[in-house]
Order: sequence, then C-alpha cells, then structure tokens
Amino acid sequence: MLNKEVMSLLGLCARARKLSSGSLLLNDIRSHKVKFVIIANDASDNTKKKLTDKCRYYCVDYMIIGDADSISQAIGKNNRVALGIMEKGFADKIKSKLGG
Repeated sequence: MLNKEVMSLLGLCARARKLSSGSLLLNDIRSHKVKFVIIANDASDNTKKKLTDKCRYYCVDYMIIGDADSISQAIGKNNRVALGIMEKGFADKIKSKLGG
C-alpha cells in the first residue's frame, strides 16, 4: 500500500505533467524519458514481465508496490497499473519515501 506522502508526490507529479502511463509508458522507457517506474502488485503477470524486462534492458529503476486502485487514486485517473516518473527530482524523492 502506498503511504500518504508517496500518493501526494504522485499527485504533484501528475499535475506537473511529469508522469507517463498507459500505452505511452513503454515508448517513454525506450526513449530514456522515464527515470523510475511504479508497477501495481495486482497487474497481470504479462504486464509485470513486459515492464520489468523493459526496465532492466534500459536500466530504469522500478518497484512493484501498491495496488491499481491506490495508484489510480493518487493521480486521479482510472485503471492505471503502472506509472513512469519522468523528472529526476520526483523520482529520487519517491524512491526514498518507498525505501528504495
């Protein structure tokens, strides 16, 4: 479960338009725009494998934590199972809050 600090940071990141999600996430990982990826625990196995393989190949840090509902609620959009943070400052702060 994501704590309140991480959820508010994700909300700030979304308002600053420094988040990538949905179909654009894989393209943003490939083009080295994403600095950190958050994947929901309840994402499908295929989605988890696809994202983790892509993150490993392109040397992007990732963490599998929380559930899709809390991730979606944090950014104010529905049905999001993965988020890519594109700003290094936001990524570092969120990683430190998650213990990574």
